[in-house]
Amino acid sequence: MLANSQGRLQDRRPLSIIDIGSNSIRLVIYEGLARSPTVLFNEKMLAGLGRGMVSTGRLDPKAVTRSLEEFRRFRSLSEQAGAAQMYVLATAAAREAVNGADFIRRAEDVLGTSIRVLSGREEACYSARGVISGFHPACGIVGDLGGGSLELVEVDGEQVGEGITLPLGGLRLHDMARGSLAEAVRITREALSKADFLKAGRGKPFYAVGGTWRNLARLHMEKTGYPLDVMHHYQLDLPQAAGFLRRVAKGEVEKVKGIQGISKNRRSLLPYGAVVLHEIITAMQPSKILMSALGVREGFLYSLLDEESRRADPLISAAEELARLRSRSVEHAYELVEWTGKSFATFGIDETEDEARYRQAACLLADIGWRAHPEYRGTQSLNIIAHASFIGVDHPGRAFLALTNLFRHEGIFTEASPEIRGLATPRYLERARVLAALMRVVYLLSAAMPGVMPRLRWEDRGRDAMALVIPSDLAGLYGERPAGRLAQLSRLIGRDLVLAVEGGPDT
Repeated sequence: MLANSQGRLQDRRPLSIIDIGSNSIRLVIYEGLARSPTVLFNEKMLAGLGRGMVSTGRLDPKAVTRSLEEFRRFRSLSEQAGAAQMYVLATAAAREAVNGADFIRRAEDVLGTSIRVLSGREEACYSARGVISGFHPACGIVGDLGGGSLELVEVDGEQVGEGITLPLGGLRLHDMARGSLAEAVRITREALSKADFLKAGRGKPFYAVGGTWRNLARLHMEKTGYPLDVMHHYQLDLPQAAGFLRRVAKGEVEKVKGIQGISKNRRSLLPYGAVVLHEIITAMQPSKILMSALGVREGFLYSLLDEESRRADPLISAAEELARLRSRSVEHAYELVEWTGKSFATFGIDETEDEARYRQAACLLADIGWRAHPEYRGTQSLNIIAHASFIGVDHPGRAFLALTNLFRHEGIFTEASPEIRGLATPRYLERARVLAALMRVVYLLSAAMPGVMPRLRWEDRGRDAMALVIPSDLAGLYGERPAGRLAQLSRLIGRDLVLAVEGGPDT
């Protein structure tokens, strides 16, 4: 028998979640319960259970049949992946349909487990917790647009505030408006008038959750030629978004550049998602719209964590996991976090909370490309980091992490990827070079193994000069290459830096 794959964390037991929505049904199998969950397997079907419910009050019969057949496959896939636990959640269509209870009973028989039919409040709370788990920190209003309903709820740090469920899901709004987008606007505006707390969110972010809104964001990415194909934390600024949403809300979606990148079976609901989002913007006047790739499922997982695990930083947790899986020494990565922090302090380089977090993550990720050919380590690492399923980091932060690793491998003055460089702020670009320069010095002194960095020290030599001092018993590590690398750092930060051996002459 083959040994367990070393590409997986051995202390995790897979678990699966089946999410039964009004439009889609999805199976997600996770590597295990973790602060930053990793997906082992993901499959979706667009069942359309809620299609026609406005007129019939019942789940679509063909969709019921297709769903029950798919549940057999989902159960088998969950068992095949070795999931220790399977959770099944059902939302608006199942809880509101006349035949919803019968459908749930039949589904439970097929799946062999109980199904949790979420109330509107529970659905809103889990969506909110999904956003709380994925942003650092979350403060504003979460909107989760499904096929049957829209959940709106306030979030502030770890706190879930006031919320409301409205019948504005894409399928339902289409049916209620009888295909008229003008009527959809009227219905949406009237329903949102009941959400008084929207006005209290003025000037705060609006976190958009749900497949229809993600596809709207995908279309906006295609239209604008956005350089990073990562949905989580994609930002829509209001002036930029308003015209785009108005155009889609008029039913002109097929004329929008990039529509070919959206599946045809998703396009019909885009105008209704645009109507709802545009009306929310009008009512709330948020500072920006942030797309969340995390929602009910991830919020449910987050609720299963103990309090200590929930307090963990999701970005640092994910970076630590990659360091465990791909670096030569995870202990060396932790030493790098500590040593670069002290070096920044020594040089008088101040850090905001996020800058300190991003530096830590960059250090943990600094060696994940070591197995690649030396000529490609920088590019490979940049691509892995820029497109990793990280949470708790915005897109400029991703660019910082990716560029730091590129510079660490290919040189601090290498020509960076123009697409990724364009996402980084000038401050992030400068700091990526400084951090990479420090890495390039210390990797030559440590051979990527632990035990050296804690023994290195910066010594003030006066007149803005400093020496990086190697202990005398490690004097054999001194050489031209690390001294040359230190000279590069010296030019970068504008200080006189030399490499020295304890008790020996400066160089």
